[in-house]
Amino acid sequence: MTYSDAIKFLYDLQLFGAKLGLENTRKLAALAGDPQQRLRFIHVAGTNGKGSTCAMLESIYREAGLRVGLFTSPHLVSFGERIQVNRRMIGEADVVRLTREMQALLREFPNEAHPTFFEVVTVMALKYFAGQGCDLVIWETGLGGRLDATNIVTPLASIITNIQFDHQQWLGDTLAQIAHEKAGIIKPGVPVLTAVDDREAFRILFQTAQERRAPFWLVSEGLTDNGALRGLEVPLAGAHQRLNAALAAYTVKVLNGTIPVGEETVRAGLEKVEWPGRFQVVERANGGRILLDGAHNVGGAAALRSTLEKLFPGQEPVVITGILRDKDCGPICEILAPVARRIFTAPVSSQRTEQPEVLAAACRSANPEAEVEACGSLREAIDRASDAPFVVITGSLYLIGEALELLGLAPSRGISERSLNEWGTAVVQR
Repeated sequence: MTYSDAIKFLYDLQLFGAKLGLENTRKLAALAGDPQQRLRFIHVAGTNGKGSTCAMLESIYREAGLRVGLFTSPHLVSFGERIQVNRRMIGEADVVRLTREMQALLREFPNEAHPTFFEVVTVMALKYFAGQGCDLVIWETGLGGRLDATNIVTPLASIITNIQFDHQQWLGDTLAQIAHEKAGIIKPGVPVLTAVDDREAFRILFQTAQERRAPFWLVSEGLTDNGALRGLEVPLAGAHQRLNAALAAYTVKVLNGTIPVGEETVRAGLEKVEWPGRFQVVERANGGRILLDGAHNVGGAAALRSTLEKLFPGQEPVVITGILRDKDCGPICEILAPVARRIFTAPVSSQRTEQPEVLAAACRSANPEAEVEACGSLREAIDRASDAPFVVITGSLYLIGEALELLGLAPSRGISERSLNEWGTAVVQR
């Protein structure tokens, strides 16, 4: 088996779609020897900010000298982004080895109950982290929480960043319903921390924690300049990222009795954190700037607009956007279009992409003064905006990954691994 063979095998698992349920993952992990039982975790759920909070926690604990696994999704360019140890992506040889091992275990499943791509990759990650002797794994949920494949672990702490609207077709149409799904990662007696600001969502999280006798902490904006964060400039821009940093710092503080980490180490870790595609500013050779931000839902779009208005007041950037059609495209355009003087819409490299013409119409409605054009590709949009002094590329994280490749900011192996993010129709196994 070559690396290309392994990627093709993983790609073919998309045939089985996405299933929300734990039975397959538990069985597959058991067949693999239950590697999760040899590891310690911090489990992170939430609508927005999961990846950034995970990156912050990873940076802090790595700064403290621990060997830290990091499991996140989706990836922007390379599959290996999903599975990292001390911020080094899993190597091709290990992907091949683990894929071959998974193939043998998958023979134990009937075709009608075959594990999905995400279930298989979750167990691959567990095996890899255990084999690498990780001291701690920062463990991000995929979708929801209660029925997400990652929820087979019992962590040292559970984090729920926030509750906003996204994936309503699977998680529920109200914030209360979505909160119920996210609260599913709360385990008996395991500390839970959140930065949720919706009253009803907070009530559900707090009530769940009480029922499970899990110590509960609410991290609010009032705590974003306390303790380790006092006077600290966090590399990831925006008030929302400062709140994520506070959430990470307070989690470390709560776990200090189990994993001692000093305040100066927390500060040093936060000062060094990197997380591509989240308000990432790139200076171009012609002196122009490109900002890349995966604002893929309404909450993310609002955070991007707020940060733009604070850090770049009075500027009217050229905006390039592409959004998946299962997102709230209209409201996202209503939030972002007014900041731009010129807008290019582009297709996302996904079968779930919204058509650029549909996005263009929504942007024109939201900002009649802007010049709005639909493009046939992201490359075309970037080329047409090449002379603009300030360009914002935003929308789907899939679009951000493609932009990183087109701009030469992320290496490509010659075979596209971004399509591994596709997962088709989700089935909820209650």
